[in-house]
Amino acid sequence: MNHISRFFKPQHIKKKEFLLTQGSIFKYEGFVLEGCFRVFTIDKKGNENTLYFAAKDWWLMDIDSFMNQTPSHLNIQALEDSEVLLINRTEKLALYEALPIVEKLFRVMSQKALVSWQRRLIRNQCETAKSRYLHFSNTYPTIASKLTDKQIASYLGITHEFLSKIKKQS
Repeated sequence: MNHISRFFKPQHIKKKEFLLTQGSIFKYEGFVLEGCFRVFTIDKKGNENTLYFAAKDWWLMDIDSFMNQTPSHLNIQALEDSEVLLINRTEKLALYEALPIVEKLFRVMSQKALVSWQRRLIRNQCETAKSRYLHFSNTYPTIASKLTDKQIASYLGITHEFLSKIKKQS
């Protein structure tokens, strides 16, 4: 494990601090040791659209910006004081060379993440907002308890007011 950890750089991120802002190139992938982040976009109307939350033991990334070194469409903000391990592209490739089994591990993790995204897309297209809210709050109770209703509504793709109605019905 020490051999792997030497490729990562620990960093403390304060509550409300941004690890990434739209238009910047994301030079790292991160692993959350403590805390919680939200990954979101801001559309042309100024609305925040949350893609996902990353809490303890989750990976934090903008894979497009990281892999292609292009400006990001995402923002990554700490929701509380947080600790992360960061790895840049050069170090990640060096880690793969030093320990080929790690490349397999990252491939498996990527496949699991893709399955999760696919399931979320299907839920967003096929389930009601109430069903999506119940799934989120039951699947991720620890994360849900750290969030404001506005943040949860942004993740579910509904208004804060509609989420309030759903919660009253539940």
